This record gives sequence, structure tokens and C-alpha cells, in this order.
Amino acid sequence: MSDTLEKQIGEWRSAVLQGRAVADSDADELEGHLREQIADLEAAGLTADEAFLIAVRRLGEVNQLTAEFAREHGERLWKQLAISRPDEERRQPIVTMLAIAAVAAVLVQVARLLSEPTVISDLSFARNVSLFVLPVLAAYFAVVRRMSWQRVMGLGAAVALLAVAVNLFPFVPGASTELLVAIHLPVALWFVVGTAYLGGDLRSSARRMDFIRFTGEWVIYYALIALGGAVLVGLTVAVLSPIAPEAIESVLTWVIPSGAASAIIVAAWLVEAKKSVIENIAPVLTAIFTPLFAIMLTVSVFAYAIFGLGREFDRDLLMVFDLLLLVVLGLVVYGISARDLTRRERLTDAIRLVAVIAAVVLDLLVLVSMFARIGEFGFTANRVAALGLNIILLVNLVVTAWLIARLLADRDPAARVERWQTGYLPVFAGWVLFVVLLLPPLFGFA
Repeated sequence: MSDTLEKQIGEWRSAVLQGRAVADSDADELEGHLREQIADLEAAGLTADEAFLIAVRRLGEVNQLTAEFAREHGERLWKQLAISRPDEERRQPIVTMLAIAAVAAVLVQVARLLSEPTVISDLSFARNVSLFVLPVLAAYFAVVRRMSWQRVMGLGAAVALLAVAVNLFPFVPGASTELLVAIHLPVALWFVVGTAYLGGDLRSSARRMDFIRFTGEWVIYYALIALGGAVLVGLTVAVLSPIAPEAIESVLTWVIPSGAASAIIVAAWLVEAKKSVIENIAPVLTAIFTPLFAIMLTVSVFAYAIFGLGREFDRDLLMVFDLLLLVVLGLVVYGISARDLTRRERLTDAIRLVAVIAAVVLDLLVLVSMFARIGEFGFTANRVAALGLNIILLVNLVVTAWLIARLLADRDPAARVERWQTGYLPVFAGWVLFVVLLLPPLFGFA
């Protein structure tokens, strides 16, 4: 950039720092957004002066900038800042939530009734049940975010494509490819939910990080609702047992599926509703469990390095390892995103680095075992799906470890880890779609 433009940016930065709500580290991030806007505008053919003026205008007037920044980070960093918001922003769409939760409860019962009572647990039902629930959650966010009809129709077309494809596939009875679809289709639909959560705007790295945080918070809330529901169901069974034991099965058949489906919507609403009320749960749990996972992973790495994975390293254990790697990745992302950008957290960052390095070594051990099995028994749909996921996780974890190491050396800001994770989401989405749509025909639906 020219000296004149650098001078203009310096003057803008000085004006921004006049607001007490913006510290030096915050101004660095804002300046990064400004420079990105300027670069995009210059690439479109504008002069440096024109690009600077338009970019500043897009970010907001200097007097409004600190409030806008605080509002964004109140959402993005899940902090509680004193920001006055319009009443309509604070008022949560409770009626909308209840109505859509009722729709989800009804649809899952429709899906159950359309299936024969003897095959409710069959893969055909498991394969389709997410199609009756997660698109409803996407519809909830489409309504709340006031998405345009063009984007809504695009999401509807994506869901329809997935639904038609997985139901036209001629799966062999008991096929492993059908099980893979049943496992991965909800993940693919969760990306549809994410698109609706973002209002169809997938370009913003900060908003994509919002969805990652939402996902973690949603999982926690759903688990809490499920625990409460389990207590309620247990008490209901205890009450009915002496007086109407024959009614227990019918009550469970109607209550559990409907409750599980509607809780998906309720948990999403709770995550959104309580942002401005209390501190979020995920960052707190992250601070507690990251050191524990770091210790557990380190011990596991030494144990498996010494004794080996063993011949009992089957598909079920592999799924446990993959879930463990995803949890570690989530802990790191949440920990980085929730940290105070104005303070150094060397000990905490060092613990995260230990956890990630241990996860990388563990993933390498798993990959070595997988390649040995493939060399001995050949490729199957399950092995391809597992191999692809572990390679994707390995790349992500290696780069994450490198970025955290640079963060500890004061060579990179924490925001780079966030940008890496949000930029990697399309890789996960692409792999999930490959497993759902392409892997079954590649292996003859067997």
C-alpha cells in the first residue's frame, strides 16, 4: 500500500483508539478488516483513496465504531458488554420457537407412523429421521434471520437433493454404506442449519465462528434437556407402573420421539436467548476440561506407543478415537475464541498446544493401524470414510498446533487460529457430502 494510504489508516486507527471500549489488540483486528475491505475494493478497480473512504464507511462512522465493535464481539466472543440494544433485538421469538418445535414433534411422529412398528430401529428409519427434524431447525433460523426467498429456496433444494438421493439408493440389506449415510446425513444437514443460522451469508469468518460456538453451546443445552427428560420419563414410568403398566409403552412411544425432536429447536432458542443474560457454558467447560484432556491424551499416546493399538482396534473403537479428536479440536477452538485478546495466556495456550500435539500423535498411530489393515484386507466403504476423516483431522490439528506455537512465540494473534478453523469448515462439509452422495455408489451400495 502507498504511504498516503498508510497514513490515512494510521489516522483512522488513532481515531478508533479514542473510544475506551477498543484496546490496541481490538484495533488490530478492526484494522485487519479495514485492510481486507480496501484490498477487495482496489481489486475491483477503485483507487486507493476511493477504497479507503468506502471501506471506512462500511465499517461505520468513527463515533459509532466502538459500539458496533462491542456489539459484534458481544456476540462473537460471548462476553457481556454494556451495550444498549433495541427492544426488538432483545425480545426473543418465543412464539415462533414453540410453533416450530411443535412442527418438529409432529413430523417425527409422522415419520414413526409411516414406518412399520417392527422396523422403527431399522437403518431405513435411522437414515431418514434427521430429514424430518434438522430442516425444521433450519426453517426456524430462516424465519428468525428473515432470509430472502431465493436463499430459502436454495436451502430447500439442497435438502430435497439429499432426501431424494439417500432414498433412491438401492442399498443392499444391512449395507455398511447405508449405515455411513445414516451417520453422516445429519452432519450434512447441520451444515444446512449453519447456512440458515448465518442468514445465507457464508463469507464472514466471524459469523462462521459464531456458528461453531453455537454448535458447542447447542450440544450442551441439548444434553441438559435430555438429562432432564430422562428423569421425567423415569418418574412417569414409576408413577404408571402400579396403576397402568400397559400404558407405559404407548406413553414412551409418543413422548420420547416428540420430546427429542422438539428439544432440538428449544435448545437452539436457549443458546440464542441467553447470550445477553449469563456467561456462556462452553468457554467455562473448556477451561475445566482442556487440561484434563491434555493429560488423558498424553497418557494414551505413551500407552499406545509402548503397547500398540492391538488387534482389537475395530470400527467401534475407531469411532471413539475420531470423536475424541473432534472434542479436542472443539476445546481448542472454544478456548482460543473465548480468550481475552488484551491479555497473554501462556500457560493456557501451552496446555492447548500439548493437547493438540498429543492428538496429532494419536491420529498418526491410528492412521498407521488403518493403513496396515487396508494393506492386509483392502479398501471398504468404512475404511475409506474413516481414513478420509482422520487425514482431514490430521491436517487441521497439525496446522492448529503450528498456529498455537506461533501464538506462544508472539508471532501471530489468536484470531489466526479462528480464521483457520472457519476456513476449514468447507473441507469437512465436502467430505461429508462425498460420504453421503458418492461413497455408496462407488462401493455398489454394499
